[in-house]
Formats: sequence, C-alpha cells, structure tokens
Amino acid sequence: MTDTIVLGAGVSGLTTAICLAEAGAGVRVLTAAPPRETTSVVAGAIWGPCFLEPRAATLAWTERSLRDFRALADQPGTGVRMAPVLTVGQLPPAGDLPPEVRLIPDLRACAPDELPDGFGAGFRSTMPLIDMPVYLDHLTRRLTAAGGRIEHRAVRSLEEAATLAPLVANCTGLAAARLAADPTLTPSLGQHVVLTNPGLDEAFLELSGAAESTSFFPHPDRVVCGSLHTPATGDATPDPAVTERILARCRRIEPRLRDAEVVKVETALRPVRPSVRVEAGPLGPARCVHNYGHGGAGVSLSWGCAREAAALLLGQAA
Repeated sequence: MTDTIVLGAGVSGLTTAICLAEAGAGVRVLTAAPPRETTSVVAGAIWGPCFLEPRAATLAWTERSLRDFRALADQPGTGVRMAPVLTVGQLPPAGDLPPEVRLIPDLRACAPDELPDGFGAGFRSTMPLIDMPVYLDHLTRRLTAAGGRIEHRAVRSLEEAATLAPLVANCTGLAAARLAADPTLTPSLGQHVVLTNPGLDEAFLELSGAAESTSFFPHPDRVVCGSLHTPATGDATPDPAVTERILARCRRIEPRLRDAEVVKVETALRPVRPSVRVEAGPLGPARCVHNYGHGGAGVSLSWGCAREAAALLLGQAA
C-alpha cells in the first residue's frame, strides 16, 4: 500500500482521494477546512457541459463524470438525482450541436408555450442535480469505507507535503495559486440565495455570458438561486443589491418562490484558470499530481479529473 497525501477536501480532493483509495493506495486528506466548509458546499449544483480548455480533455472528463453521477443517482443517500431541467437560450440546429451539448441526456427543444415570458428559445433535458452538503457527506463516508481518512491540517508548501508521503495530490483550488506558485489562477466571485423549497422539482438555467444570470436548483429542503460570476479581488462579502436582483429574477420566472423564506446568502471564490490543470511530475523525493483550476465546473468535471489524476499519480491507465 502506497502512502498518499491529498491536499484539499472539496469535491475535487475527495473524489481524487476516493479514486486513489479504491485503487489500493493508503490515503490521508489534509485540509484546512472540513468538507462542509469548503468552496464546494456553496455549489448549486448541477452536472452540465463544460467549454473549458483543454477542450478534448474536458469533454472526456465531463462524459466520465456524467457516467459516475448517473450511477450515484441510483443509490440512496448520495444527494444525487436525475432531475428535469429547463434551460433557456439559443442553441444551434441539432446537426450543429457541439459535442459537449450532445452529452446532455434527453435533450429536446422547447415549444414556445413551455418558455417563460421574455425568452424565445430553450430546451428540456434530464441532468444530474447534486445536493452538495449531502453529497460531500456521502463522499466522506465512501472515502472512509475505502480506508482513507481526513485530517484537519494545513500545509505551508507542497514541499512540506512531500516529506509526509511519496505521492501527493494537489487539489487545493484557489490556494494552489500560492502552493503551486501559479499566477494564472485567479478568483471569481459567486453568490447564491438559498430559499425554502415551496415544492419545486425542476431546475432552471439561463444560458448567458453575462456576469449575472438566472438559475435555481431545487433540493428536498431548499432551493439554491443564482447567480453571479464576476472577477474578484479576494473579498467574498455578499452584496445585498446582488441578492435582491437574484430574488427578483428567480421570482419572476417561478412565482412560487415569492413566498419562499430566505434561509441564507452564500458566496464563494471559484478557482479560474486559462485551462484546467491535471498533470503530474516530480516534487523533490515525491511525485505530485495537480488537479485544480476548474472554475465553476468543479462538480461537472470532478470524477473525470479525479480518475485521471489518480491514474497519473499511480502510473496506471485512466
């Protein structure tokens, strides 16, 4: 059994740790914050197509993650379900769909009377919807069952981690800017408003390149409404004006949300990079694999990236 250190206990760290432990490695996850206090817990979260570099790799990682999430949706207690989704925004004709979009299960164009006022096109589909607090608890249990463990311990450098085990997985998200001396990694601020669920089952997504767009993700006890995606300086203080705009947009689309109680407002700094980094190399006497830079697509890419990261670290085929 090869001793392995995984840095980070968000969705990327836990899935990487699980892949390593289930392959027979002895895994310790070192983290400054427990899973429910990481950036990952704030995610909506839904699996969806990713248009990130490197495109061929992210397509494969997204497809692999979809297979894992569909399997998880068949298991009770994982926090994953296959949910109906209404997405608004123009798509090219079916024959011209990019391969990322063709991954979406049950994709079909909407009739005009299926669309909310103000939107001229959209489609319905079935996609994995992930209740992140429940899901992170499931991942923690699965890691423990595979023999791994989580330790609440921060490391000052990757070199420090390399003194603890011959194999290191760097899944530290935004902290990789410092630990891996990566100046290309920058923060993007996300903000969600969490409401009580008045009985919604279908998720809603607006395709938009704007900093603010409309989305809501219903879970059994709450609805996560968004969203904001904007470059950040490191300050994650919620903006009350953004909160009001999110509520106004979501309540216009779904009137049942008008009487739903605001539970809390959540923010997080997402790790954005020109391309997702999944690569391995020497780290002093150890070997290190990097798995970070997923931006807002960490959940969608999680299993694909984790399986490749584990294979690179263990010298196996992904």
